[in-house]
Amino acid sequence: MAAYTPLFPGSNTVMEEAWREVHADGEAKGEAKAVLRVLGARGIEVSDSVRERVMACADLEVLESWLDRSVTVTSAEELFAAGGGA
Repeated sequence: MAAYTPLFPGSNTVMEEAWREVHADGEAKGEAKAVLRVLGARGIEVSDSVRERVMACADLEVLESWLDRSVTVTSAEELFAAGGGA
């Protein structure tokens, strides 16, 4: 299924920028939820501080790194080990 991409009459219009910001925020929230879901499915306890840090992150590159690491870590805190980002 193709993704919906609205057509904006100009480049960098206020409406276009707002749409991109909301879209990026939604994508980041989805990635953050995926990280937490993988940890939960693996039976790894997630503290409130880890949950807050993951959900507060808006950097997709960092979140993708955390998602990759969530498959192999033995504790939630290991997500943030050296090179773990924000």
